[in-house]
Parts: sequence; structure tokens; C-alpha cells
Amino acid sequence: MSPGSRDSARSSAYFQWQFPKNNVRYLHTNERLPNRAFIALGSNLGNRVAMIEQACKEMEATGEMKILRTSSLYETRAMYVLDQDNFVNGACEVATSLPPLRLLDALQSVENNMGRVKVIDKGPRNIDLDILLYAKRENNVQDFVEWEDDRLILPHALMHEREFVLRPLLEYVQPTGLYTSYLTYVEKRLTQLQSEDPLSPLTPLGSGLPHLTPHMANRPTHIMSILNVTPDSFSDGGKNYGGTDQTLATTIAEHIACGSTILDVGGQSTRPGLTQVDSREELKRVLPAIDVIRSLKLQDVAISVDTYRADVAEATIKAGAHIINDVSAGLLDDDMLPTAARLGCTICLMHMRGIPETMNSLTSYPDGIIETVGRELLERVKAAEAAGIRRWRIMLDPGIGFAKTQEQNLELLRRFDELRRYPGLENFPWLVGTSRKAFIGRITGVNTAKDRVWGTAATIAAAVQGGADVVRVHDVKEMTQVANMADAIWRV
Repeated sequence: MSPGSRDSARSSAYFQWQFPKNNVRYLHTNERLPNRAFIALGSNLGNRVAMIEQACKEMEATGEMKILRTSSLYETRAMYVLDQDNFVNGACEVATSLPPLRLLDALQSVENNMGRVKVIDKGPRNIDLDILLYAKRENNVQDFVEWEDDRLILPHALMHEREFVLRPLLEYVQPTGLYTSYLTYVEKRLTQLQSEDPLSPLTPLGSGLPHLTPHMANRPTHIMSILNVTPDSFSDGGKNYGGTDQTLATTIAEHIACGSTILDVGGQSTRPGLTQVDSREELKRVLPAIDVIRSLKLQDVAISVDTYRADVAEATIKAGAHIINDVSAGLLDDDMLPTAARLGCTICLMHMRGIPETMNSLTSYPDGIIETVGRELLERVKAAEAAGIRRWRIMLDPGIGFAKTQEQNLELLRRFDELRRYPGLENFPWLVGTSRKAFIGRITGVNTAKDRVWGTAATIAAAVQGGADVVRVHDVKEMTQVANMADAIWRV
């Protein structure tokens, strides 16, 4: 650990950047864990994201810390000792019963249990946990503590020169209204820290795929191919249902050869008005498909499961899937978000209202489609975080075609970049699914869903221009070409 105490003194620049005092309040109250601390998380050895996630689990396993919120994760170049691998950095806010030095002891114990060996100061490490800020509650008032001895300096002595520390802190300030007096200070320092390599949040996909990096201008668009193993999906029902494993394997191989990097397996149609099958039937359809995918030993391909049921999600993740793609964002099954948190997998939260049978009647957005979808998705993000899902494990989907009219679908595509910048949602990657949907057929006059290739192509190009990180498609070959061309135009 490098808590800041090993630097002989705080720099004069630090003293010019003092945090204001006596302006701390919290939404979270816990009599057993009354104090708050912000902990920096870092790793540059091994599976860096996995190391950080393990550290979070071990922090909570002490019983003296509860993680309230996590920041995004960022990949950063090393500072100070430059000849080492890139770091993944982030931060978390914890509730704790421990005073500062005992908290330091607990964090160092986590590091030691994870095999942290310090060779040189600020050198390579599999895990690094630093206390950035500590707030003590007394008489129902919490204030940041100033502390300085031979072991610990609070606030952290080098915060002011580390973008990878300030950027995560900015996430805590902006969306909630908490610590708002600190916003000016953090923003001012970030403008002074001109990075040669702009930081982008990252979201793991699994299976060796590069992380999603939604702030990187030149990032490629990922193709999520639809693999419905249902008899009744709106455009491809029956195509992959009831066939042999070899037939399914051939289809999967074609998807990969045509450019798919994510296979989205669905065993339950969400077509409006359709009677839903139970989870047992859904699993009977989905698990064999996952087994076929796994048997192909594909490299750099992630498996997503399109389900809103927690028990289906758990069984499929344990069978080898990497991503939960929940059209209800946890609203149709109260166990979904806690289950995703426990599994530690990436989850896509889609905007929808009601259930598939009723969603088309729930299209009133008096505050406007962008404002309302943004606000309602932010509520689901907060619910996911409250359930324990790490911020870096969340993707978002605007829900094109779900509880939206034709004009609302078009406006979402037209103003998608605005939705991505909605306060509190700026750092998440986005999935957009428009493939073959009914509004495309109405506009183009193409009644047969599988023939809506050209109309879908236009929506994919619009999604890429608006900033989509992943597009979900049926026609993999054609839409890969569209995405590649759109990337060449806009992802530079």
C-alpha cells in the first residue's frame, strides 16, 4: 500500500487545493457502520479487473466495511515508475465502523491475503488499496477528517496529481448532489491534469474480449448476434429451435465468421401479446445452446443470455455465459439484480415499461423521450448499485421498440448521443437493438421481418454515429459490413 504517508510532506500545490469543510451529508445511514471512506482501487498484474473485484469481496468479508458505491474502472499508464504495465484504477465508497488507522490495517490485511508483495515503492502490484478520504460521523453530522502521522495522511497526499483518482471521485459528486461543494475543486484539478491519453471507463465482456471503452473515439463497434432458440420469436422463431446440435453449431460458426463477437442466446420471446413460458422451459432451450457454443472452444467470443429471470440467469452464467441481457433491467424479477451482483457478471439494463403483453400501451412520455428514458434508466442503475452490482459491470440499452411509438424510436436514434450524455449515465457503454423491428417495416413498407435488412442497416449506421458500443442484429454479415463502414466514418 502507498497511503501517502511515505511522502515526506504534502506539496504546496496540495495546500492550494483544500477541500471545503463541514459540508458532508449522506443518503446512506448505518448505525453499525457510521463512518464513510473513499478507497482507491488499483492493479497492474494478472487479471486486473478480477483482482479488484476480489479485493472488493474481501473488504466486505471483514464485516467492518460495506461497499455503498463503486466508480467506473479506468485503464491508465503507470506514474512515477514508468517501466511497468498499465494499471486498472477505480474507487469505492464504503461505510465502516473502523477509525482511520484500523481501516488502514484492514486494507493492508486484504492486500497481504491476496499475495501483495512490495518490491519497490509505486512499482508493480496485483492489488493496491489506498484511503483517499475519511469522514467521521458525530452527532449525526459527518465531516472529512484531516490526519497526518508516519503511517497515514488524509486526505491522500497525492490525490491532486492523479487523474485516475479524481476522475472516479467526480462520478460520486455529479449524479447524486452529494459533496457538491467539492465539484468545483475536482473539476478544476482535472482541467489542469492534461492527459496525453484521455481516460475511458471500461466494462469487461469476458472470454478474452477487449473491454468496452465508451469514451474512446476510435473504439470498434461490437456485433451481438441474435441466437434465438425459440419457436415463436417475431422474425426468426423456429430457425434454431428443435434442430440438431450440429445445425446449431454451423449457425454459430457462421455468425462468428461474419463478425459477431457476442452471441446473445434467447429462450423466451418478448414479442408483444405472446404468452410467456416458464423458467424450466426457457432453460431447456438455452442450456443446450450454451453447451454447443462452449464445445466449439471459440476464442474472443462472449456469450450473452437474453432473459429477465434470475434463476435462468444464474444457471446460464454458471454454465459458461458471461453477460446477462435483461430487457426489464430487473423490474420483472426482484431477484435479478441481487443475483447478478452475487455472480459478479456484466449485466445489460434495458429500458422498458410494463410487461411484453402491456408495454405497447405505456408510451406516454410527457417530459420527453430522452429526459424520461434517461431518468428511468438512472433509477435502474441506482437499484443495481444498491443491490451490489459494480458500476463497471453495467451496460445500458435504450429499449428501441419496447414501450415506444414509431416516432419515439426514431427520436431515440436521432438524439442518441444526448441520451448517452444524460447526467449520471455518461460513463456506461450502450447496446442498441433495432434489428428487423416493426417500426422499420412500417416506414419501409416491408411486411416480412426477415426482409427488413436495408431499413435495419440505416438504423445501425445511426446507432454507431450516436455512439453505440454494441449493436444487436439478426443479419450478421450485412450488419457487420454496415458497422465497419460506419466505424470508418465516425470512429476516428
